[in-house]
Amino acid sequence: MKFDNVKTPCYICEEKLLENNLKLLDYVQTQSGAKIILALKGFAMWGTFDLLKRYLRGCTASGLHEAILAKEEFAKEVHTYSPAFKEEDIQSIAKISDHIVFNSPNQLFLYKDRVKAINPKISISLRINPEYSESPVDIYNPCGMYSRLGTTLKNFDAEVLNYVDGLNFHALCEQNVEALEKVLEAFEEKFAKYFKNLKYINFGGGHHITKKGYDVEKLIKIIKDFREKYSVDVYLEPGEAVGWETGVLVSSVLDIVHNGMDIAILDTSAEAHMPDTLAMPYRADVRGSAMAGEKKYTYRLGGNTCLAGDIMGDYSFDEPLQIGDKIIFEDQIHYTFVKNTTFNGIKLPSLLIKRKNGTLEIVKEFGYEDYKNRLS
Repeated sequence: MKFDNVKTPCYICEEKLLENNLKLLDYVQTQSGAKIILALKGFAMWGTFDLLKRYLRGCTASGLHEAILAKEEFAKEVHTYSPAFKEEDIQSIAKISDHIVFNSPNQLFLYKDRVKAINPKISISLRINPEYSESPVDIYNPCGMYSRLGTTLKNFDAEVLNYVDGLNFHALCEQNVEALEKVLEAFEEKFAKYFKNLKYINFGGGHHITKKGYDVEKLIKIIKDFREKYSVDVYLEPGEAVGWETGVLVSSVLDIVHNGMDIAILDTSAEAHMPDTLAMPYRADVRGSAMAGEKKYTYRLGGNTCLAGDIMGDYSFDEPLQIGDKIIFEDQIHYTFVKNTTFNGIKLPSLLIKRKNGTLEIVKEFGYEDYKNRLS
């Protein structure tokens, strides 16, 4: 793809790459019998939903607004979870959700009768904390010490079994099938005695199924064995695995300054547009670059905000950068624009889709009103 005439900053999702991921996820569904739903917290480009809903069973939402988006734009199964539901939201959530996932027995007992009265067909489940995770960093570890996410065995109330159709656990973060295997072992050891009359178990997200080297066949076997052993359906709810390596964030060099080293200031921001690079943290790949010092010309890439730490990192290039050059950050479709902010009033990157026929479609552009309308 040529980026010379692309107005920056912008995210570009490639439909063909997205469908490749979906085909692999569908293969897992077909071979294992699992049901795979999209985690909107990781990927919510609803301009692609016509494609996604050909392969996936629905969406999992983290609250009312995501649930509405799932209902309006995906129009298949809607699973809604929140660490705690608000009184003012519960009626609307119950109306539009096929499944509601409570975080604690307290919340389940508080709302179970009401959600069933509003939607008699709604399925109720409880999120479990298996107290085991191999998450690479604490900020993304839902099973860490003092975690508020899910119910531990000590806090489990067997009375919930009179009301639930399933149990959920989520303990992975960009991890392989071996990590799932160990989490599942801990989950079964603590909670298998409660599986008898359940309809389903939700294995949560964080499964890096579409990453090169992931053992898909082993995942299929684990799911099939679990389904046969306990006579339950199995759900997976990936977000990152859907959008993995399907697109880029394109930015432009605005200025080059020198303060002990060359620094290129871009029209994008790590803080506002690439938040996981700071939160995880991780180093985003830049097309045509290498580590600092490996190539002839090294630059620190910085964002266009006043935050001193708004830095993408140090990268080297074969040729010196020039004002106006495009800098292409790889794999920036998942967990990026869903987290974007307008910090400093910086412009939100446009959203583009490269369709399978080669057409580059601008599906959303942002401006001053998007900044103003978040304020008062």
